[in-house]
Amino acid sequence: MTAEFKNILVIKLSAFGDFVQAMGPCAALRRVHANARITLLTTAPYVEFAEMSGYFDEIWTDDRPRWWQVQKWLSLKRRLDSGAFGRVYDLQTSDRSGTYFRLFARPRPEWSGIATGCSHPHDNPRRDFMHTIERQREQLAAAGIDDVPAPSFDWIDGDIEKFQLPSGFILLVPGGSAGRPAKRWPTARYTRLAKLLAEKGHIPVLIGADDEASRNAEIAKACPHTINLTGKTSLSEIARLARAAAGAVGNDNGPMHLIAAAGCPSVVVYSADSDPALCAQRGPEVVILRRDNLLDLEPDEVEAAIRLR
Repeated sequence: MTAEFKNILVIKLSAFGDFVQAMGPCAALRRVHANARITLLTTAPYVEFAEMSGYFDEIWTDDRPRWWQVQKWLSLKRRLDSGAFGRVYDLQTSDRSGTYFRLFARPRPEWSGIATGCSHPHDNPRRDFMHTIERQREQLAAAGIDDVPAPSFDWIDGDIEKFQLPSGFILLVPGGSAGRPAKRWPTARYTRLAKLLAEKGHIPVLIGADDEASRNAEIAKACPHTINLTGKTSLSEIARLARAAAGAVGNDNGPMHLIAAAGCPSVVVYSADSDPALCAQRGPEVVILRRDNLLDLEPDEVEAAIRLR
């Protein structure tokens, strides 16, 4: 049986896909520690999203100080110590969050994670070869918490009526890390897919961040039936769009994690640059299409893989 604690800290700093997949563990922590005050330490992009979940009583923003910013580190240490946390669940399990373990005054709180010397270590030597969801479940089991659900986003609400979208639309999510271009299916292939979908009566709807605007605009220009919502959607609106869409296609990126977990039938394209065995999007209807080189993946193959609802 898990001990009772008055104050709990959960650490999940980034990135978006990992944050989405941590929502199942956070739901389990809220259930198990129903009477505790749970604080989340995260970064600015995820604060509003975390607030909507209802899993946390307080949310702290971490600006991730550089090693030379001594005063910021001291301020963070004071804040961590002030929380009087009985247990910390480190869902980030990075070198940075391990450093936060060492910031705490002794006696340190109980700690679930991989920090050297922590009370509830996830010490599976093959943890880095596990999918994120299974890894986090095993980590929490080592801390006495079983029955960790899959992420659910029924709690998300957002206004999508303003977009005035037709029924049967399909989300296209061509974005991805600028530093890993090999993860991106080429723009020309998305353009061809958009045309194939439009020919069959399914309006393609593009979503993405502002830094993907030029690529998405190129697709929208080549396929006039496309609706371009790039830079116009919040995280909560993406989830609502996912619940309304007939399907979705995207690269291995953060929004596709949310779209798939929200229940939208999804096709996700992978190159040799990332391994779906470790990080694949999870949801009730997800198809992974992987090619070492995404130039070898044709639009017809992707269109045939879409399972519309």
